[in-house]
Amino acid sequence: MAGRMTTPELPNGVAAALRRVVGAAGVLSTPIARRAYECDALTSWRTTPLAVVLPTTTEEVAAVVAVLAAAGIPFVPRGAGTGLSGGALPSTDGVVIGLQRMRAILSVDLANERVVVQPGVTNLQVGAAVAGAGYRYAPDPSSQRVCTIGGNVAENSGGAHCLKLGFTVHHVTGCTLVRSDGSVLQLGGSALDPCGYDALGVVVGSEGTLGIVTEVVLRVVPRPPAVETLVAAFPSPAAAGSAVAAIIAAGVTPVALEMMDRTAIEAVESAVHPGYPAGEAVLLAEVEGSRVRCADELERVRSACRAAGASACRVAADDHERQRLWSGRRAAFAAMGRISRHYYVQDGVIPRTRLAEVLDAIRALAAEHRLRVANVFHAGDGNLHPLVLYDDRVRGERDRAGALATRILDACLAVGGSLTGEHGIGRDKLCQMPKLFGPADQQAMHRLRTAFDPRGLANPGKVLPTPRLCGESPGIYRPHPVERAGLAARW
Repeated sequence: MAGRMTTPELPNGVAAALRRVVGAAGVLSTPIARRAYECDALTSWRTTPLAVVLPTTTEEVAAVVAVLAAAGIPFVPRGAGTGLSGGALPSTDGVVIGLQRMRAILSVDLANERVVVQPGVTNLQVGAAVAGAGYRYAPDPSSQRVCTIGGNVAENSGGAHCLKLGFTVHHVTGCTLVRSDGSVLQLGGSALDPCGYDALGVVVGSEGTLGIVTEVVLRVVPRPPAVETLVAAFPSPAAAGSAVAAIIAAGVTPVALEMMDRTAIEAVESAVHPGYPAGEAVLLAEVEGSRVRCADELERVRSACRAAGASACRVAADDHERQRLWSGRRAAFAAMGRISRHYYVQDGVIPRTRLAEVLDAIRALAAEHRLRVANVFHAGDGNLHPLVLYDDRVRGERDRAGALATRILDACLAVGGSLTGEHGIGRDKLCQMPKLFGPADQQAMHRLRTAFDPRGLANPGKVLPTPRLCGESPGIYRPHPVERAGLAARW
């Protein structure tokens, strides 16, 4: 039909070569199938890839990448698509390599506290595999039922319990990495302190820009003998923020310290009914260890909350109530659909001692932009998740939401914070990187990236800003002519 829009397609020779590697069912090339992969959970960025390839082993991934490298075609690794920064956004001239069929738990070695998995295994499945023996996998993103270990490694995901137990990088001891030419590297292993450069630490959190992780060695830890969870209500988010600083200053490092404001509470009460006490903000604090230690730390947490003006403090009576309290926090993002047609999830980090100040700034910015913001935080480590609420049907609201989200990050940077805690830079925050890193910093990161991926084929257009992607903004890194020659085909 004349005038019909068409999308580019994979060259026939390349498509045939990929089908020989993964089989006909492992190559999705119809327009409808490709559109299912056009974005991650940040739906405001959408691009249809040339094709989607679904390998099942490291060998198949390496062979697929080698075929694409020979044709000069870029690729984007993708797990469950739960990312919130556009990190799995395809390129129109590239292929998505979906890892959802690589979902085997390859080994469980509790004597050495190690589990080896493929990247398509979900976060929760790892915990379930060792729970019966009294172990757990500590990182616990709110999307743990569906998010995959490959995505967790790409973004260095955290979760509610990262304050004391650490992020993904603290629980990955080794991985298998397929580079953009199809070669395979073994990084780290079962030991906690391998010799040589920490290439594994570079790969965790690299957002798929250094290659594709196809196997991961994870550290699991014993479950504690006792856990206590407290929920406290406050007359303002700033008061709850003051309690967070006071708890840490009292010498207590809770395993989790989470906060929600009244707007977020309204949404989660409507969705999952966790039964939080009434207030303008609630704080969830969890301590663990021996029963004596838990009792001592719980009392110090309670005292700090009361000194900060808590109107109510309640300790979960049993595990059932504890799980109900946590259900509200884990459902916070999804629950926003109860109170807003659309929302934009931001992810910034600040020093926790500046929490009250930044919350006041967010409130003022929301009023200035005539929008509501629901605040949900990993308060203990200063990781904020402001959710900017808007209605795309109202003219101009989407643009105002984007502008407000940017201003919130500016407020985080102004107090010595960072652009992201666990959601990554991806495509969404790409052009804000010069606010945090100068040209020399970006050059160092770029040279590291090209050491793994000289041709720029692995997840191009993510993390590091370029003039083509971000215009002529001051501070944008410009590749050296020698580097530019090798990367011109991608940029």
